[in-house]
Amino acid sequence: MEFVIITGMSGAGKTGALHVLEDIGYYCVDNLPSSLLSTLYDLCLKSEDDSMKRVAVVVDVRGNEKFEEMCSQIERFKKRYENVKVLFFDAMTDRLVVRYKETRRRHPLSEKLKDGSVLSAVELERELLLPVKRTADYNIDTTYMSNKQLRERIMSMFMEDTSQSITLTFMSFGFKYGIPLEADLIMDVRCLPNPFYIPELKHLTGLDKKVRDYVLESEETTEFLKRLLSMLDFSVPLYLKEGKSELVVGIGCTGGKHRSVTIAMQLNAHFHEKGYKCVIQHRDIDR
Repeated sequence: MEFVIITGMSGAGKTGALHVLEDIGYYCVDNLPSSLLSTLYDLCLKSEDDSMKRVAVVVDVRGNEKFEEMCSQIERFKKRYENVKVLFFDAMTDRLVVRYKETRRRHPLSEKLKDGSVLSAVELERELLLPVKRTADYNIDTTYMSNKQLRERIMSMFMEDTSQSITLTFMSFGFKYGIPLEADLIMDVRCLPNPFYIPELKHLTGLDKKVRDYVLESEETTEFLKRLLSMLDFSVPLYLKEGKSELVVGIGCTGGKHRSVTIAMQLNAHFHEKGYKCVIQHRDIDR
């Protein structure tokens, strides 16, 4: 089991990092008291659910009143259990102060100080977390890092196959029932030969080999698929680079039963073979 503890300065990007890890398949928990680390680890270790074999938790000053105990508990936990990594987030003090002012949120330590200032809270937190920072496996300074750069950094650290960070959903549909609102891209395949007008194929769907063979054997479909796959092969890595965690491609024909289903299945097979996490959905096939 992989177990990642995310900690560090408030406002330095811990929550953003947790979201990235969740996108790439980690079971994530935010704001976990350090006293519950062992309990969570044991539960995940005993679980038969594969999704709980890669775990990431945020442990910081929000959920821990006794900060000295928090630091020592993290250190002891790291020594006791296997495959535990500590990821520490930091940023320059003035940048953290600006971030809090921009979001108009209170620093979690502000109410514990007489002046209640963000600057004093940041300086106190830095002092309290110094022991954890010294024992961290990874230290990331986000002072000059954009959200996109943070995502790329986390992905490069915790993923061997970055193609798995995006889910490709291929959704067949019928234009007569409306365009799927969740689609990022819409492909209109009504220009391809229509099996609906072939009596023996009319009441079948693209799930049937006879229908797929009819659609795919035409020169128009061959050329259409060639150009469509070329475009998607080029654009999908660009969406991945921009930090998109899911890309929904809608493929529409008139009724959503024949041509769209066939093309959606071809796209799904193509990108599954390339190593991407793919989902296929036939929205209107049973209408």
